[in-house]
Amino acid sequence: MAPPLFNWWGKEPQRGTPVVVKMENPNWSISEISSLDDDDDVAGSRKGGKGKNAKQITWVLLLKAHRAAGLLTYLASAVVGLAAVIRRRVASGRTDSDSDESPALLRRRFFFGIKVFLWLSIFLLAFEISAYLKGWHISAGDFRSLFGSVYSSWLSFRADCIAPPLQFLANACVILFLIQSADRLILCLGCFWIRFKRIKPFPKAVEDVEAGKSFPMVLIQIPMCNEKEVYKQSITAVCNLDWPKSSMIIQVLDDSDDPTTQALIREEVEKWEQTGVGIVYHHRIIRDGYKAGNLKSAMTCSYVKDYEFVAIFDADFQPSPDFLKRTIPHFKDNDELALVQSRWSFVNKDENLLTRLQNVNLCFHFEVEQQVNGIFLNFFGFNGTAGVWRIKALQDSGGWLERTTVEDMDIAVRAHLKGWKFIFLNDVQCQCELPESYEAYRKQQHRWHSGPMQLFRLCLPDIIRSKIAFWKKANLIFLFFLLRKLILPFYSFTLFCIVLPMTMFVPEARLPTWVVCYVPAAMSFLNILPSPRSFPFIIPYLLFENTMSVTKFNAMISGLFQLGSAYEWVVTKKSGRSSEGDLDPREVAKKIEPKRKHNRIYRKELALSFLLLTAAFRSLLSAQGVHFYFLFFQGFSFLFVGFDLIGEQVE
Repeated sequence: MAPPLFNWWGKEPQRGTPVVVKMENPNWSISEISSLDDDDDVAGSRKGGKGKNAKQITWVLLLKAHRAAGLLTYLASAVVGLAAVIRRRVASGRTDSDSDESPALLRRRFFFGIKVFLWLSIFLLAFEISAYLKGWHISAGDFRSLFGSVYSSWLSFRADCIAPPLQFLANACVILFLIQSADRLILCLGCFWIRFKRIKPFPKAVEDVEAGKSFPMVLIQIPMCNEKEVYKQSITAVCNLDWPKSSMIIQVLDDSDDPTTQALIREEVEKWEQTGVGIVYHHRIIRDGYKAGNLKSAMTCSYVKDYEFVAIFDADFQPSPDFLKRTIPHFKDNDELALVQSRWSFVNKDENLLTRLQNVNLCFHFEVEQQVNGIFLNFFGFNGTAGVWRIKALQDSGGWLERTTVEDMDIAVRAHLKGWKFIFLNDVQCQCELPESYEAYRKQQHRWHSGPMQLFRLCLPDIIRSKIAFWKKANLIFLFFLLRKLILPFYSFTLFCIVLPMTMFVPEARLPTWVVCYVPAAMSFLNILPSPRSFPFIIPYLLFENTMSVTKFNAMISGLFQLGSAYEWVVTKKSGRSSEGDLDPREVAKKIEPKRKHNRIYRKELALSFLLLTAAFRSLLSAQGVHFYFLFFQGFSFLFVGFDLIGEQVE
């Protein structure tokens, strides 16, 4: 066949526009090859038109119809798959109960509770719909029937006894919401100012360290407990730190009660010890005080007195080789500095929706909260890992105490009361892993929100009696503890999960639209600014944060009133993911073995989903559009979380 001519203008024009159709599963795509149909098309092409004929339009319409059908098929299959997963969850009967009763009994009680709640919700909704259809919601006329008399009594009781206290509670929550929103806005403005002015801590001894003139003695601690998925990569990263071996020693603090895990960790320590790394293995038989007790026990070793600083890394943290060279120089000629905290980065932030939403929260925490407080106040809560402490400051503050589940925040507050200063380095990152399952994340958040309330009860007298400035005391009490640790989970749960749905059944008490829609959207926008790649998830983030308010509120109440779960400590499960490519292939094979995990049903979240969905349908009777959409989507958010459909899915 002869090669095509490039002088296409000299060829005989063909009738019709050749169309190449390429079939792809599940969609088709169309590609047009430019050509001229007739004299009219020539004129049209000169004018810039495309001159599509009827055949082209037919093909385009067919392709669009096929795509629409494919989308509908996908949605239908997704709904069927979702229903199948929910059916398996319910059939398994695994709930978040910690009881030792038989699964069959738990399943019967669980179904009975759901049925009672559902029938009650349906009855109330039917009651309101009947009244709406009869027009009783409009006029308070003479109700002749018994049903009408009951409804009339209900209206009077609702207006006189329920609406006033509910409106008072709503107004109080709105005020707290606005105060917390103002605090968040001020923090964001402070972060913008730091970026605009390019403010950041500058070390004074960088040249000395790089030239090898100054290498202080550094103690490195790796506390762990039954974490065989991550111990190897953590020990490897710490042993590869670019710091003279004669100027550092590594303590592997193993609290594992599993003999196999103990043997594996001990073997890894011995392997690095043979290479000349100063590394020792510590194991406690009696695991008192959890992590705080582990760190406290390690600090009693006789050789600790020879070291000036201590760096702490949890079992899933992997510091970069230059970590110490970028943190230790900040202590030079700064005798008031107690802590240098680095930022966390996450190797699995794009693993699933749950890790993406966690990344949004933690990016705001580090880049806004920690950085602003570090620059303007020289104080923030220690994150428990990826930080370097001056050992003298630890000892001066009383050392590690086992009185709360947030030993990191405890030591930070006590050091602040002693006058020590902190520095946060936003540009020094330490890799770690986010919880990939909702169960692990839920337990982590319970510990993180019950511990601060325990600590607040214990340290409030010390704050009041301390000799620090009055404004520092006010910051600790009203901003650090009350506003950010107590008020935030309180109003978030009460306002959006209790008050808002109740106002649908008690319309005499109202929440304005800007409280339900505009302010939460603005706050979510501010929260997501430090992680701009997460903007597509702004709505799921808002809904998920309100959903997590149940866990956070429960944890806050447990810590404040010293309830049974206040001192619960569960090690956050890890998957052993690493961004490094130098892991032993045998270890990689071990990590992909099936895990003995089960997705569960969370009863509180599921019950609230029914309440919110019922309130959403009730809102249609009063034509509250924004309220309906918020309640509807928030109800489905609780439903997904209640059936454990977010995060890692285990078959």
